[in-house]
Amino acid sequence: MIKKLGQKFTDIFIRFMPSAYVFALLLTLVAVVLSLTLTDATPLEVLQGWYDGFWSLLSFGMQIVLVIVTAFSIAKSAAIHRAIDRLCNYIKTPKQVYVAVVLLGGLLSMISFGMLVVTAIFARELAKRIKGVHYPFLIACVYFSMNSWVSGLSSSIALLLNTADNFLIKAEILNETIPSSLTLGSGLNIAMILLFVIVAPLLFVALVPKNTEGFELNDLLVANKNEKEPTIKEEAESYKLPFKALSDFLNNTGWLQIPVAIMGLCYIIYHFTTRGFDLNFNIMIFIFIVLGLFLHKTPMRYSIAMKRGSSNISGVLFQYPFYAGIMGIMLATGLGAKAGELLASVATVDTYPFFAYLSGGIVNFAIPSAGGEFAVIGPSIIEVVKDFGVGLPASEVKAMIARASMSVAYGESLSNLLQPFFLLILFPVMGAGVKIQARDVIGYLVIPFFVFFTIQSILVIWMPL
Repeated sequence: MIKKLGQKFTDIFIRFMPSAYVFALLLTLVAVVLSLTLTDATPLEVLQGWYDGFWSLLSFGMQIVLVIVTAFSIAKSAAIHRAIDRLCNYIKTPKQVYVAVVLLGGLLSMISFGMLVVTAIFARELAKRIKGVHYPFLIACVYFSMNSWVSGLSSSIALLLNTADNFLIKAEILNETIPSSLTLGSGLNIAMILLFVIVAPLLFVALVPKNTEGFELNDLLVANKNEKEPTIKEEAESYKLPFKALSDFLNNTGWLQIPVAIMGLCYIIYHFTTRGFDLNFNIMIFIFIVLGLFLHKTPMRYSIAMKRGSSNISGVLFQYPFYAGIMGIMLATGLGAKAGELLASVATVDTYPFFAYLSGGIVNFAIPSAGGEFAVIGPSIIEVVKDFGVGLPASEVKAMIARASMSVAYGESLSNLLQPFFLLILFPVMGAGVKIQARDVIGYLVIPFFVFFTIQSILVIWMPL
């Protein structure tokens, strides 16, 4: 029954859900209409907010592009292919593929959600090798696995709360930082981690579609698209001149690239030695670049690998600014803050974590960035919690703020399952050469969304910190 219900949701999304770009256009118009009707903003202020916001995610978008390209180049190295081949000796069936992808993806995403690209590459390689894998469902497995990032080392709201002189302290909303022991190290967060690594794989096994005919990777490849391509080494050899030349020697020697890679490795060691386990986007991209330099050895091979990794990133490049524009409207008009205040106003001392969780999920559709969203709705939610905590010990109030803040984070992360913003990270890898859209994937995530929404709602309210 659960499989039939999952297929029903998928059929509905295939029929009614537009492309990620159209989704962004619709959200833009909705944000404009709501801003003009629910706030005092003028049409010019809405336009100005939209235009200013349009450029606010350029840095983030470039980071995403580099994560995709550098991770892809690593996966195309001969060493990684050999590792995947060995791993395939232990993964024999489609169900094992789904479990491995959800579990490994969940663990990797707790390091950083940028590791989603690594999971995607791993999943696609498995789909090539193992018969009977339902490819759209596999993409859903990969996308869901990213959800665990909110409980891991790069959880932006938790890291923000523990950052000295953060904007909440400067605005005197908080008096001091909130330690990670109350957020990432809490009993609530440990329960969430167990949910991702134990419950999620079992849930997806229960949802595996019965019919895979026409849905395997080979079935979905665009006509005349040849998946077999020369190895990077073979392509590098093909560019050589028929006679000895200095240019070929420089292009295909390792003595230029490897010393640079060693320099990069020295900095990586220095970074973690002096800053602890500070794994941000920039250092992760740098690690990927340095690792790629080592794995491909020569400038020509690395250039070819990066070229292949850059072949399908158009979705990120032109769609992210539209989502950033929506965020700009929400910030400039105060619509985002008003949404947070509205939900917080109906909360009680017993239900505030749930409404914080709900706020995070709803506002995420317009501001698909945990840090950006918390900047908009976090202050109003924290002020409500402080009002509830009047007369209580400071330590208890701090714990209440930690619970509410992490509830926003969990809600923000889960609602990504129903919107295609972060699918744009997946499609350059898993959609290469394949006719597939967000509507083909999102339907498989509806039941996992409701299951996790129910369990997480219970946990944020009653699970002890």
